[in-house]
Amino acid sequence: MVGMSNFIKMGLTGVALALMLLLGGCGSPSVQRSPPPTEAWQPSSRFSPEQASDVTIYAVGLVGTPYRYAGNTPDTGFDCSGLIGHVYQTRVGAVPPRTVAKLQGWGQPVSNGNVRSGDLVLFGKADAVTHAGIYVGEGRFVHAPSTGGVVRLDYLSSKYWAAQPVAFRRP
Repeated sequence: MVGMSNFIKMGLTGVALALMLLLGGCGSPSVQRSPPPTEAWQPSSRFSPEQASDVTIYAVGLVGTPYRYAGNTPDTGFDCSGLIGHVYQTRVGAVPPRTVAKLQGWGQPVSNGNVRSGDLVLFGKADAVTHAGIYVGEGRFVHAPSTGGVVRLDYLSSKYWAAQPVAFRRP
């Protein structure tokens, strides 16, 4: 029994020594740190968080405005790109592209995990965007959906929108 006890103590001492040697290297200056994962990267924006918030609040205030093809004012109604153009021009002085197809090149791409209020929500495939809105937080976006409808606030997780390919851009 005494021999076995010494054997176990020597084994544990060896394990402790090996751990100290391995952990001792963690603080050495020659250790290379890997870059943060791409999900942590935040695209730059020409607008401050306060301006993005202002865009969001104004967009939500337009809920209920009638849909109108090629419309771009609250008085005449909005289509989806007209809504985006009006909101950004009125609140931050930016003039986005007028068509939904050209909105896919405005700003920087944003991963789903990094979307913030004021970002654009684009539906469709990369080469054929068919609809757009403004993300307002908590999984919701404001958009002008279709003829006969009104500007509304919808969940990205709703049955219809969750089935659509979606991308986000930060102007």
